[in-house]
Amino acid sequence: MLLVNGGEAMVDAPVLRTGGVPLVPEGFVWPDCRECGEPMQFLAHLPLDEGAVAVFFCQSDPGMCDDWDATAGANRAFVFSGGLSAATVPAEGATMLGAVTALRPHSADTPTAEPVLGRLGGEPDWIQNDETPDCPSCATRMAFTAELEEGSDFATSANFGGGGRGYVFHCRPCSEAAFLWQT
Repeated sequence: MLLVNGGEAMVDAPVLRTGGVPLVPEGFVWPDCRECGEPMQFLAHLPLDEGAVAVFFCQSDPGMCDDWDATAGANRAFVFSGGLSAATVPAEGATMLGAVTALRPHSADTPTAEPVLGRLGGEPDWIQNDETPDCPSCATRMAFTAELEEGSDFATSANFGGGGRGYVFHCRPCSEAAFLWQT
């Protein structure tokens, strides 16, 4: 299933989107980059049958932290379920994209004139080699969840190194998620 540009969305909409504010459970603590210690940027809200995945990566000094690596600590993905509400965004740091973009599912079998901003499900379309992460809890290979393109303009664009692509994975039994990107 392709993800096409669905236009602007509310910052806390419970829909497929990039940007805005993450929807989180009570007690959530905004993630800091393990490499530089700065708050990470919220990238995407991806609803799943069992909850939602929230994706973050470090943009405090792009290129200095290993934000492309699923395990280096410069990005995080979380699986949330239950009652979710808008997170409190840190007052300092590069924590938000410049705009909020709804992602509308569109059949890959039907042509579209809308900008394609990613894919939901299926198999990853790797730019480089397969880097599917293992679940940190059970050590099994994680399931591919979504692929995210950089974006259609500067305000909505994620920084995946210029022409890169982000990959989101999750382990349903363990409620774990992971994110990485390639260029």
